[in-house]
Formats: sequence, C-alpha cells, structure tokens
Amino acid sequence: MKVLQIIDNLGMGGAETWLISLLRHWREQGDGPQVDFLATGGRPGVFDDEARALGAQIIYLRYGQARLPAFVKGFRRVLREGGYDVLHDHEDYASGWHFALGSPLPPVRVTHVHNPAYQVAENYGHGLRQRLTGRFGKAMIARYATHITGTSRQAITEHGFDAPAFDHIPKMALHCGFDPAAFAGDRTAARVDVRAEFKWPQTARIALFAGRIDVSPDPGHPRNHKNSGFAVSIAIAGCRRDPDLRVLFAGRLSVATPILEGRIEAAGLSDRIRLIGVRRDIARLMLGADVLFFPSRSEGLGMVAVEAQAAGLPVLASTAVPRECVIISDLVTFLDVGAGAEAWADELLHVMTLPRADLAANRQVSASPFAIDNSAEALLRLYSTGVLT
Repeated sequence: MKVLQIIDNLGMGGAETWLISLLRHWREQGDGPQVDFLATGGRPGVFDDEARALGAQIIYLRYGQARLPAFVKGFRRVLREGGYDVLHDHEDYASGWHFALGSPLPPVRVTHVHNPAYQVAENYGHGLRQRLTGRFGKAMIARYATHITGTSRQAITEHGFDAPAFDHIPKMALHCGFDPAAFAGDRTAARVDVRAEFKWPQTARIALFAGRIDVSPDPGHPRNHKNSGFAVSIAIAGCRRDPDLRVLFAGRLSVATPILEGRIEAAGLSDRIRLIGVRRDIARLMLGADVLFFPSRSEGLGMVAVEAQAAGLPVLASTAVPRECVIISDLVTFLDVGAGAEAWADELLHVMTLPRADLAANRQVSASPFAIDNSAEALLRLYSTGVLT
C-alpha cells in the first residue's frame, strides 16, 4: 500500500509528531504502508531527516494561488508516478482544492482536520476572494473526499462537516497517537533532575505550559491560539500567591516572546518563570512537574493533555478544549478562560495539591485510542477497508 500525506511541512506540530510516530511504529512492527509526504509549504521541517531514514520520500511543492499552474503540474506528476492508493490531506478546506486539481486520484481520499475551526474561518474570512476560496474548497471536499476525520469529533462538527452536503461521507474522530510508555518513567528522579537543571530548590512546585508562544500576546488577536499571553498572566498571579511556585513554558518561541519576558521581568519573576523554547524532553518535564495548565482559546483536541495523563500529571484545561481528551477524569479539571487570570491562578494552586495518579493511569492511556499501536491499527483499517470504527 502506498500513501501520500499532504502537509505544510514536517514541523514540531501535533499532526506531524503523530505521523512520525506512525512511521516509527510501522518500522518496528514491519507491517506498515509506504508513506510519502507532499510538503505544500515548500520548505524543510525538523522531522525530515528522520522521515527519510524511516523510508519516506519528501516532495517539496509550494501551494498557493500565485503558484497554482506549477503546483497542478507538479502534483499531477507526483500522483501519476507515485501510484498511490491513499491520499491523506491534513490541510482543512485546502484539501478540497487539492482533490479537485489532482489527477489521477487514488481510491481513498481523506480530509483530516486538526486545527480549531476559528482559525480556518479566520484564514478564509478576509475579503470576497478568500471567502470564495474557502467555500469552493469545502464544496470540493463534499464532491471528492471519501472520508472525513478529525483530531476530535467536536472538530468535525465545528468545521461544518455535519451539514447535509456531507451526509454521504463517513466521518469519525481519528486521534493522533503517541507512545504512552515514554511517559512512564521515574518521577522521583525526574523531579530532582528538572529542579536541578533550572537551579530551583527541590521544594519548588512546578507548573508546566506546553505549547508554542503565540505571535501576539493580545487575547483577542486572531492568531492567539494557545493563549500564551494569558498563561503568563496566570503564572505571575500564581507566583505572587505562592513563593514555592515555579513555571516553565516549553514550546516554540515567537516575536511576542520579548514582550512576555518583559512582563515577567517587570513583575520581578524572571528567576521563577522561564520561557525555554522547543524541548525534546516533554515526557521528562511532565514527570518532574506538578501540574500542566492549558488555557487554550480553542483546540482540535489538545494532545498535551493526554500526554500529561499518561504521566499521571494533573491538568487544568480551558473549557474550549474538547472533552474527548479526558481518559482519567480525576486528573483533568476544566475552567473557562473568561474567569480571568486570578481565578486561574487560584485553581492552578489547588490542582497542584491533588495527588498524582499511579502507573495505572499510564496503562489506561495505553489501552485508549491515543496509544500509537491502536491509532496505527485504526488508520490501517481505514486505508485498507474504508471502515471507520
């Protein structure tokens, strides 16, 4: 079986991390399809070398209105020469355009939505041309897609795919999977190690924020997704209440980083609140922390909340995060971002006092659809039989 995954690039995102995890899993099991990537952003990503080492071909083909003729020519050549059985597109309404422009189309064509619906609406909401672009793409999904999947069932609904025009297309949540065993390490050693790394006392209690820093610290900005500016306000309020509190922000930095660091410095908390950029040791940080806080404006699902549960780590999440992320209800607390930073700080400090789950929590996650072996099995079933279960 040959599968072409259409992505922007293999960056450090939830979908991309999942796809690489699938390649690793199938290589270990020896039962996976041949997977290639069409990177429509036209640029390399952090996982490119590993993807190639795992047997994937990466084709860089820039997509955009100004480059449409070249894209169509290149895309059709890729489909013709590749002989793919499956086209799995992760680019929301643009997938409809890809299907309409491609020839010959494989028998299985999957539109997979990952991002919050408001971001897609923002992308296609400025000007008549953009609105028509989005509407046409969505109409072409109705015409050409054989399946519609989402990181959550809620995301499918919010993207408008429950409308009558899509009734003939099978739909289901297809959660991004990961290896829960990576989050079942030695908590005691991790606690000591993380505090030592940042030169914090061993009595410190650590709150972890895992997600990219938004390009704007303004909560109302259309590209404010992870709500990192609001999260910094929570961290400042919490540190003022509890002298033992320390806060780590792990995720890609942005142009807004100096602004947020300025707020932290003005509060006199630069030694207690750290923006540490992209990390490859999120499992270690989760094992060493006391709570994950996740005040996102919206989420397709929120995989970090699931990973935290695999580590037995309590989670404080925004009510905008789909409830489908909950596997162990005792570990996850929801709070509306409208409650404000002070209320979030109060709840954060309370959640940190809750007991961590034992290793049974990791076993529960391992038995869930989020475990990479279960996720991979569901995907292969879709590819080979067209059945979504």
